[in-house]
Amino acid sequence: MIQSAVSPWRVAGIASLVTLFAVARKKARLLVIFTAILIGATAMSMRQVSLERSAIAQHVGSTITFQAQVKTDPSKTASGNYSFTARLLQFSIDEQSYWLRVPVRILVKERIDLLPGQQVSGSASVIATKEARVAALLISNDAITQVTQPSGWALGLGAIRQGLRDNSGSGDAGALIPGMVLGDTSKQSPEFKEAMQRSGLAHLVAVSGANFAIVSTFVLWCMQFVIRRKKLRVLATAVALVCFIALVRPSPSVLRAAAMAAVLLSAQFGKRSSDSLPALGFAICAVVLGDPWQSRDAGFALSVLATAGLLLLAPRIQERLPTHKKFAGALAPPIAAMVFCSPILVSLSGYLSPMSIVANFLAAPAVAPITVLGFIAALISPIAPWLAEVIIFLIRFPAGFITGVAHWIAAFPVLTIHNGLIGFSLVALILTVIILFRKNWKQTTAVLLILVISLGWLQRWPAGDWHIAQCDVGQGDSLVINLGHHRAIVIDVGPDSTAADKCLRDLKIKEISLLILSHFHADHVGGLSAVLHGRKVGQVWISNNLQPEIESRSALDALNASQIATVQKGLVTQIGQVNLKVLWPEASVRSFEELPGEGSMINNSSIAVLLTTADWSLFSAGDLEPPAQRELVNLVSPVDIYKVSHHGSKYQDEALAKALSPQIGLISVGAKNPYGHPAPESIDSLTRLGTQVLRTDRDGAVAITASNHHLKVHRSKGRVKLFYWS
Repeated sequence: MIQSAVSPWRVAGIASLVTLFAVARKKARLLVIFTAILIGATAMSMRQVSLERSAIAQHVGSTITFQAQVKTDPSKTASGNYSFTARLLQFSIDEQSYWLRVPVRILVKERIDLLPGQQVSGSASVIATKEARVAALLISNDAITQVTQPSGWALGLGAIRQGLRDNSGSGDAGALIPGMVLGDTSKQSPEFKEAMQRSGLAHLVAVSGANFAIVSTFVLWCMQFVIRRKKLRVLATAVALVCFIALVRPSPSVLRAAAMAAVLLSAQFGKRSSDSLPALGFAICAVVLGDPWQSRDAGFALSVLATAGLLLLAPRIQERLPTHKKFAGALAPPIAAMVFCSPILVSLSGYLSPMSIVANFLAAPAVAPITVLGFIAALISPIAPWLAEVIIFLIRFPAGFITGVAHWIAAFPVLTIHNGLIGFSLVALILTVIILFRKNWKQTTAVLLILVISLGWLQRWPAGDWHIAQCDVGQGDSLVINLGHHRAIVIDVGPDSTAADKCLRDLKIKEISLLILSHFHADHVGGLSAVLHGRKVGQVWISNNLQPEIESRSALDALNASQIATVQKGLVTQIGQVNLKVLWPEASVRSFEELPGEGSMINNSSIAVLLTTADWSLFSAGDLEPPAQRELVNLVSPVDIYKVSHHGSKYQDEALAKALSPQIGLISVGAKNPYGHPAPESIDSLTRLGTQVLRTDRDGAVAITASNHHLKVHRSKGRVKLFYWS
């Protein structure tokens, strides 16, 4: 994958030399391969250099006034802002104006209704961005002004999209329909998205080649009643697909799906099946030349591999399956797609869901009716909303069936895969089994299935009884204390609702007797929505500092059915066998010396709590910084476990760590985070005390079992693991 403007030019130079060698030696295959590399690298270089050297990229850190043309619909970000891509037309700074046409991403604080094609203006701060397709990120300082009104074409397409969104109804079924028909996922909850991904059905809620194939087949079938000549019918179908692309928005993923659909249609309607692979190659080249960044897009790789699987492997699987022809035809496509896409899926999510084959098999019969009827409902919604409502009422039943399948399959264990020496040995063992039993595919399949299930079960997490668990929620915090009978005390819920919910499902927690939100920073409370879904929450402890206001208001609104208590130093209580003592904060918010960065006052209002039982003791203090930590030195004694404050940042009070002298230090931290957490000096300080440091970026989720203060640790990641079921 090409990461900078220099690399493509080097690749192009090397490819040029090899191409000359191929011409000289008359090596046709080498000539084709390296000519393609040369063209692709050159295209990438030209596009990337044009962005990096654009005028806007030279003013990073400045405040500008700008005018731009909207390219995509505004969508809500995880932080609650709204963003959209646009073509920057003009910007001014220090009374100097620049006229250019480069793509940028614009971030606004308040919701704004815009349609592609409109021109907008405003003032913004220019921020460097890692997003490859845009030259810069513009963060709007004030309200965006609409310079031009949307065209009639854009209004018509927007009315169709809005009509389907409004008429599809509520619930997961109502959120599924716009996604399946038009790729509109704005109504989908994080829990539903996670269920679709975990069940292997996420491809249904994004416009894919299958959508184009279904729509084009339907349009082609309709055209036979209007147009007699086949060539004209095909031409009319092509025009309809162009309109469909405009309707679902010509994003890179949509154009990619259209190209892959063209390959499948050419294989379906062409006279020779051998033409399908050259068509796939042509589609790949066309997409990459048109949008070079597709070459390093995982979605593009998945589209290509899934299409190749359907063309190459699905027919062979269908022939070999010892079952009814139609049944084999339904099973073969999802199996082939999963086999080809597995390496990419594992690299993205870290797990495979074998039950996704079952999910796709069950959902397959409902896909075409929802897509076709939903497409019709969308088209007529602006002119006959009552008829659109009737059609959507009918397709809500198959849509509800798919959502039910997604939630059902999502509850099954997935195969989480890791690497390492033993992992390599296990792969070698699997390959050996394949070689030994290659002549009997049934026997090979049975042996591999037994091997995978057995080894996966042996390496499962949390592996039986546990008392304390540190969830792996990325750059955030979430700690779980087992109370037995599927009940727990939960301290913070991390930034990502799907990660926190998955951890609690792995731990089989159905009721939260006490939820402690140490403070209201998003990396501690952002995952609240999924944690509350389907679980009863008893009492909630919160800090006396309700900043940041947006996060605290959102959290308290979500917890309106629970008993909320603002706690302070001195509170002592017992839940089950666990004794809890609050050591911080004090009755009023105290001001300390501000440390570099943001939110010191909020961090220093974190709830610090000491938990003890007959078998273990634990100290947790949210994101407390050294000034507040020093206030606790004389209030603590040695503990078994210390949930290290502020993700192990370099701002730690050594006196507090020495007073705690923990056996285990838990650090919840995201891999390759931009904050430098955990700091080497903080880890060294704990190591000198004889503390075993466990960090979620390397060890994954951690489960601890305690017996008379003797601790046993089980990690979800590790150098000796290949995979486990969760």
